[in-house]
Amino acid sequence: MLRRRLSWFSLGLLLVLTAHIAVMTYVWTVGKELLMNQQNILKRRSDMVERDNSLIDKLTLLEHLVHNLSNNLQLTENDKQLPQYSSKLVLSQREEQNAKPHLNLFDPNEQKNRKNQKVRRRSKRFPQSALFIKWGDNLTDAEQIKAQDLFEKYGYNAFLSNKMSLQRPIPDTRPSGCKRKIYPADLPTVSVILIFFDEALSIILRAINSIIAKTPSHLLKEIILVDDSSLYEDLKDTLDTIISEYNQKYPGLVIIIRHKIQKGLTQARISGWKASTADIIVVLDAHIEVNVGWAEPILARIKDNQKLIISPVFDKVSYDDFEVLAYDVSAHGYTWQLWCQYDYPTPEWYALKDETAPVRSPSLMGIFAADRKYFGEIGTLDEGMKIYGGENVELAIRVWQCGGEIEVLPCSKVAHIERAHKPYLPDLSKTGKANALRVADVWMDDYKAMVHIAWNVPLKGHGIDYGDTSARKKIREKLKCKSFQWYLDNVYPNLQPYLNIIYYGQLKNTLLDKLCLDQGPPEVNVPILYPCHDGATQYVFYLITGEVFIGKLRSRKDQHNRCLVDTGEGQMLAIESCIEAKEKKHHLLWELIQDGPIINRTTKRCFEVSKKTESDYELVVRPCSGQSWKIQHSVKM
Repeated sequence: MLRRRLSWFSLGLLLVLTAHIAVMTYVWTVGKELLMNQQNILKRRSDMVERDNSLIDKLTLLEHLVHNLSNNLQLTENDKQLPQYSSKLVLSQREEQNAKPHLNLFDPNEQKNRKNQKVRRRSKRFPQSALFIKWGDNLTDAEQIKAQDLFEKYGYNAFLSNKMSLQRPIPDTRPSGCKRKIYPADLPTVSVILIFFDEALSIILRAINSIIAKTPSHLLKEIILVDDSSLYEDLKDTLDTIISEYNQKYPGLVIIIRHKIQKGLTQARISGWKASTADIIVVLDAHIEVNVGWAEPILARIKDNQKLIISPVFDKVSYDDFEVLAYDVSAHGYTWQLWCQYDYPTPEWYALKDETAPVRSPSLMGIFAADRKYFGEIGTLDEGMKIYGGENVELAIRVWQCGGEIEVLPCSKVAHIERAHKPYLPDLSKTGKANALRVADVWMDDYKAMVHIAWNVPLKGHGIDYGDTSARKKIREKLKCKSFQWYLDNVYPNLQPYLNIIYYGQLKNTLLDKLCLDQGPPEVNVPILYPCHDGATQYVFYLITGEVFIGKLRSRKDQHNRCLVDTGEGQMLAIESCIEAKEKKHHLLWELIQDGPIINRTTKRCFEVSKKTESDYELVVRPCSGQSWKIQHSVKM
């Protein structure tokens, strides 16, 4: 009886469990179908939103195009006529000062005005790209990919440039006093030379448009484009067609010269000069926009003194959003590697208390104006200079030493795109080094060793071919040019020579020939050992006075080199400003013996390598243990 009851109980329990499983299976199936339906609904909504957003973008761009077309149709006979194109580039023909503001999502100024409004933001596909740090929130994925591709191609935001007006308004950044100046009516004519290699077409056209719009037509004789053998197709037939359209409006105004092979910046500028016919030449990069009233100050100044070489003041055009940032007035200088740098105007200029006054400048940044005939008389540019680097410094030194002068004019402003990377070569140091050695050989007399030292090149037997300099030396002799010492004393007294350097180059411990002394992360200020490379972080300079400079050699007297110091605290070494080390009374004077120890002159402790682990080393200062060091190059005293 008991067994029968248990059997019925088991059967009932089995039926209950079966029913429960069936119910759970049904619920799971229904739930899965509901979830899939919900996902499909959400996907359809997302697709609809994306299509709507894409439509909004297209309508906004269409609105921009219609607005520009409306402007073109409303031109008066007095407006300056610029050619229209059948290409995708939209040319605004209205005079800049009469242009009305218009909504354009691709205009950086419009983005600023809308910063307090809700702007649809998308995730960035290239969060590490310099292009998208402060630009591009409103772009679709496809647009971001296109923009990044063009950025890598050109070094600036060609995607944005192609959507902007070719004659956009930029701020008038001149000092206020410039706007009250009156210039003579009989100014000389000007040929504007635009040099380019693989530029975006819209960038070149914007440069041309700004020159036409902001240069009095009776002064502008010609715009000469020099193409240094560009590779991109739109810079060939398309550009030729556009130039023909310009010349239909302005007969003979725009000329193009094409190099069949790449010759570099120097040769391109010389080609432009040879083709010029105006009284004055102005040599510019093609990635610029001239500002209002830019030409008259230059022409008036050279009219008064034909031996002047003039530079405008550059404003920065950001490579990402094309915002124009005004730069203060500066003189132009250079390092001992002959790379350009800004320098302070002279005390005499500040004493004038006139922000419009010309600034006497030791050098040039590369953009310059000159009397066409005088430029030929002093030898134009050195044709032996290769591709890029130093040609502007060579011109500046030659002008000063041979009786001319160089000025920067605050009332002449040119907005210049500072690229993220340059198109000529991935590494310009090779040509820069050869060009610098060439300049030193011709013009720097007893100071030519400074260029070798700064580039970490031995004084003899370096094997760097910088060409035959005999023709340039004959020009120096013919023009009866002054010495480089005169130039230092009278033109560039802030340039700091180091005639007491006795060793320079990479510094190695003889136990570790693949590791070199390196300045390490600059914010840490502690020297390290690092695999050897030919970079400035491993440049070491030992002075007869005992200082050991580490890193890039400072070229101006108002800049401070960084010294290796024994702080006196345990085994700690540091890299400090030499001036600060003296103020702190840290120990910065050493006795460096080639293939021998490096001993601090005060503490008598040695600069040595300490082994932390099997493959890890650190630099310390401690009682001497017999270690020795070797530095690359020596200067015979």
